[in-house]
Amino acid sequence: MNLLPLPAFSDNYIWLLHDGQHAVVVDPGDAGPVQAALHAQGLQLQAILVTHHHADHVGGVDALRNATGATVYGPAYEPLPEPVVRVDAHSRIHLLGQDWQVLEVPGHTAGHIAWYCAPVDAAPLLFCGDTLFSGGCGRLFEGTAQQMYDSLQTLAALPHDTRVFCAHEYTLSNLKFACAVEPSNPALLQYRARCEALRQQQQPTLPSTLGQELAINPFLRCDVTEVAHSAHHFCSTVDPTQPASVFAALREWKNAFR
Repeated sequence: MNLLPLPAFSDNYIWLLHDGQHAVVVDPGDAGPVQAALHAQGLQLQAILVTHHHADHVGGVDALRNATGATVYGPAYEPLPEPVVRVDAHSRIHLLGQDWQVLEVPGHTAGHIAWYCAPVDAAPLLFCGDTLFSGGCGRLFEGTAQQMYDSLQTLAALPHDTRVFCAHEYTLSNLKFACAVEPSNPALLQYRARCEALRQQQQPTLPSTLGQELAINPFLRCDVTEVAHSAHHFCSTVDPTQPASVFAALREWKNAFR
């Protein structure tokens, strides 16, 4: 499979996968970039995969469906532009010659899902919408901190070589916060320098890998002593021995961080 990041709006990525003939697109908030890529590559859109209902992820769905006849797959419990094939954690679909698994990861929204694919001859793919970002995680608009913590633990259990395709270019902002939480983490400092160089060249910082995120992302490191102590310093009621409590404090801290 070939993978293309299609920039949209100010910081979204719409991910396009194709095999030279057929294509799948993830979270098309804007139909324009997708239609341009399909035309330029001579591709037929086979499917549209949606992670959650926010407009910057579904705004282009109707136009793409109407123009191409592509099947739309989306979370079972969220309002989406119909018709949609509804999927949940029990669902498996076959696209571009590969099997795709649905992971339920509520928190950012109540019914948020992620799409996971493990090709035989390549590292797995994770399209996680707004649940996991490089160096960060999504805001809690509809779910609870415990739900988001549990969702991130679900993702953390995937193979470390899993390629992480987030839906936004938030990396540098997230890494600024991560350095405030865990300033003595050498892997974090090295990764921040690499990502800064990529952005200076106007290149995406994504995809990341799960192994990279486990090494640098504070929201996946709530059981690390320095991270727990930083969260406790931010909020004295945090129990540093309880990773979910640490996570909740980190999310509140990040909300106000500048």
